[in-house]
Amino acid sequence: MKITLSNLSCILFLSAFSMWHLPLSAHEFWIEPVTAPSAVGSTAGHTARFSLRVGEQFSGDVVGVTRQQTAGLRHYSAKGVIDLKTALPTTPAADFAVPLNAPGVHLIAFESEAHTINLSADTFHAYLHEEGLDFIKTRREAAGQDKLPGRERYRRFVKTLVSVPAAADADVNESIYAQKTGQQLEMLPLNNPLLLTPGDPLRVQIIFEDKPLAGALVKAWHIHSGQTVIIRATTTADGIATVNLPYSGPWMVSVVHMVPSKGIKNIDWDSLWGSLSFVVHARK
Repeated sequence: MKITLSNLSCILFLSAFSMWHLPLSAHEFWIEPVTAPSAVGSTAGHTARFSLRVGEQFSGDVVGVTRQQTAGLRHYSAKGVIDLKTALPTTPAADFAVPLNAPGVHLIAFESEAHTINLSADTFHAYLHEEGLDFIKTRREAAGQDKLPGRERYRRFVKTLVSVPAAADADVNESIYAQKTGQQLEMLPLNNPLLLTPGDPLRVQIIFEDKPLAGALVKAWHIHSGQTVIIRATTTADGIATVNLPYSGPWMVSVVHMVPSKGIKNIDWDSLWGSLSFVVHARK
């Protein structure tokens, strides 16, 4: 087939669209963490390009960014909050650029539109177990539904952090890392991930509908020497989990929660997938 600009656009759209509907064996979803933003001239500040990823074992493919697939996209910094969704294209783009015109921490928060999926009972129960959601399987068994397919609607709630260097004597607001964004499922770091060095602990609080979520399985993901490292912890009654991060480089911390769906035909469960990505720098 001869590829023209018009059918190339179609191919890119179909590829990006299909990434949203991969089987849940490839279910991690995150914003690729930026190691360092690029300087723009001497006074114009910095910029960074962010891309969405989907895959498994913290290895995945780029998901095309479009306005239609985006429920929310915001940039938080010491200068306030900027809505980025309106600037997104209507055809898939591999990434999106964000000017970072203030020193200190910057937070990008993304929420996807909802998507639906039907899974066989065995596949559904296997994924529930993998994500620490066995209580859903127990509820299905109690209701006599454990042989039925899992009919699910899912949303993504993801964040990433990046820091812009500041002059030594600058007064920098570093608290942006803990900024609440109002996501339905939200991961709040309780210490600044960007200040960690290998071996340091990261404490996160998981919030669901503005309340701490107890008993949630939290996973920290990293690729070291070509192998995926996964560190697991379970949240306490106040929604807090602690993970020690032994290596420098990109990390992603994830959590999944599920509740019964209400008022949606042919859908029984709503799942919410959260993640936070960042870079741990090596000790100097």
